[in-house]
Order: sequence, then structure tokens, then C-alpha cells
Amino acid sequence: MKIALVGAGRVATNLAPALQQSGAEVVEVWSKSRTSAEALAGTIGCAARWATLDALTREADLYVIAVKDAALSDVISQLHDGREKALMVHTAGSMPLSVFAEAGHERGGVFYPMQTFSKERAVDFSQVHFFVEAASDTDVDVLLSLASALTGDERLVHRSTSAMRRRLHLAAVFACNFVNHCCTLSDELLAESGLDFSVMLPLLDETVAKLHQLPPAAAQTGPAVRRDENVMGMQKAMLADKPELQRIYALLSESIMRYSSRV
Repeated sequence: MKIALVGAGRVATNLAPALQQSGAEVVEVWSKSRTSAEALAGTIGCAARWATLDALTREADLYVIAVKDAALSDVISQLHDGREKALMVHTAGSMPLSVFAEAGHERGGVFYPMQTFSKERAVDFSQVHFFVEAASDTDVDVLLSLASALTGDERLVHRSTSAMRRRLHLAAVFACNFVNHCCTLSDELLAESGLDFSVMLPLLDETVAKLHQLPPAAAQTGPAVRRDENVMGMQKAMLADKPELQRIYALLSESIMRYSSRV
């Protein structure tokens, strides 16, 4: 299968080599930035295109669009001309399948890897759940097969709907993005005492390890789940000069107490 990657950001940087290793052929990479396009294309040995989308090949079997959600509709509209019969997919968690038809392209799909991506760290796709969707059953089968080749485990590949994906993405924001932000806040608190965030890594590793065996609510520990008003009062007082963190602390503690009463 010949694939053209539209975008050279975090998702595309991880997908490109993984697709090559799975047996697919990434023939071109496009980005608005020449530097980004050439850098990613250079890692997998394919052609780079930049600036105008009109320069992108019209011979690919699949166009994987990994761009910002706000740019997706415009990119699809520009790609459509001369590629009317090609299968195009986006990789976004919250954007619906209907964005393709609304942009004038009928043969659209979704190829959503539910994972956090960074350019600095390669993702192991054998551990990634994929959620796929397409306008036709034939194209769904194409995407299921491609995702299975990437993961090596068809149990990680799921046929989805746009509504299901939106809920998945929302849940992922809580489980990943908000948790990472709490780690950022932790890092700042530690730095004030000259401590490095690395001291938290064993704690975080064990927290995640427990979630492989226990439901999150059952794995919860800390002063809020114990209803330890003395400790919570002391810690809130320590945040008196940080009203935003104090509000976050209070809100999360109250939420933990409510949920722990159900367990």
C-alpha cells in the first residue's frame, strides 16, 4: 500500500517509521514547513513536499492527514481535487467522520491511535489501541488490516463511531493530559524546595502498575480518600500564596471523597 502523510508533527513523526516497518510504503511526506517535511522524509527515505498541497502525489492509495483539527476541513478540500477516488483518513480523536463529506470528499475514514505522542520519544505501536471508522465497509476493512499490521495484535484494533471516539478522547484528556498537568504542578512545588521531579517517578510507576490490576477507584490512596481533614487542611494552608493550586487541590479532594464513598 502506498501512503502519503499530510503533516509532519508529533503523530506523523511516530506513524511514518511504524508504517514502513509494518510493510506499507510511505511515498511522500507533506508539511507547511519545508524543514519539517524534509526532516521526517529523511528518516524514512521518501520524498518531501511543502507549502502547497497541490505538489503532493496523486498516486497514493491512502492519504493519512495528521494536522491540527482547525485545519482539517481546509486540507481535505485542497486535497480532493485530482484525488477524488482516493481513501483519505484523519487521525484526530474528536473530529467526526462527516468532516470529509462536508469538505466535498466522500471516501473518508478515521485512523485514530489513542496514545500520547512526542517527537522526542518513539511510541511502541504494539501497545497502542487503534479506533477506525470509514464511510464504507470495504474501507473499514482496509483500515482494520493496516492497524493490525501496525500493532501486531488485532485485539488492539477496534471499529468505532464518531460518538464513541469523542467520548474516548474526553476520557483520555482526564487520564493523560490532566494527569500530566498535575505532574507539572508537582514539579514546580518540588523545585521550590530544590528537589528534582525524578523523585516522583517510582511513585508514578507504581500508581500506573496498580491500574493494571485494580479499577482506578479501588487503587485510590491519599488524605482525601481517608477523609484526613488535618492533613488536607494543612496542605491547603501551604498553598495560601497559590490560590489557583489551592482551588485545584480543594476541587480534586472533594471529587475523590465523593467517589470513594461509592466504592
